[in-house]
Amino acid sequence: MLRAFSSSATGMAAQQLVLDNTANNLANLNTTGFKRSTVEFQDLLYSTLRQPGATATQGLQVPTGIQIGNGVKVSGTTRLFTTGTLVNTGNSLDMAIQGDGFFQIINPSGGFLYTRDGTFRLNSTNQLVTADGNFVSPQMTFPTDALSISIGQDGTVSATTASSPTTSTQIGKLTVTRFPNAAGLSAQGRNLFSETPASGTAQTVTPGLNGTGTIQGSFLEQSNVDVVAEMVNLIQAQRAYEFNTKAVQTADQMLADSTNIIR
Repeated sequence: MLRAFSSSATGMAAQQLVLDNTANNLANLNTTGFKRSTVEFQDLLYSTLRQPGATATQGLQVPTGIQIGNGVKVSGTTRLFTTGTLVNTGNSLDMAIQGDGFFQIINPSGGFLYTRDGTFRLNSTNQLVTADGNFVSPQMTFPTDALSISIGQDGTVSATTASSPTTSTQIGKLTVTRFPNAAGLSAQGRNLFSETPASGTAQTVTPGLNGTGTIQGSFLEQSNVDVVAEMVNLIQAQRAYEFNTKAVQTADQMLADSTNIIR
């Protein structure tokens, strides 16, 4: 019965993490480019009271053993990078990647971070930046008299200017970065990810090549959170938590009954 207490405690702790993860997914339902996470479990080490295949009487082997589990643990959380719905915003500087890949961002220390959030704007010097003011890589500066901006699916950025309203001039060309294992990226908050040994080395290519997606100008990618799936996860987590608390109550009652025998 003491084992039942500890096993149920691990179950309740695991379901609490499921609840925390689901709550975070739902909280980011409207976060641009957000990718939902799922929780994976592993059973803990077993107490082996009799080894399967152990020798019984007269040299015979028992077909099954006696192994009692000690609960569960969370083995990891996996971020699912399925593409969210693309919504037309009408803003020429908004961008979305239709398919695999990330925009590359230069952090203040000069390193690179990666995002699916294409909410880009121009700063005071007409350079393309994120909502936090970080430069988009490759860096590009727009003419001060730009009249219209267009983004090609291959990442080509062009603009017409007041001095040349009928001719489109190429400003620069965006790239897309992909990873061998995107689920291994480390979430940094602010819709940004950083490379880790688990993600593999960043591969920066032209959009649409080497398995990367294409860039859609004037679109933003919505969160890929499925409300119905998350609500089902909430119900399952709640019921699993209740079952574990019931196991604790039952073990407690059995222990109390055993104690009352000697009275």
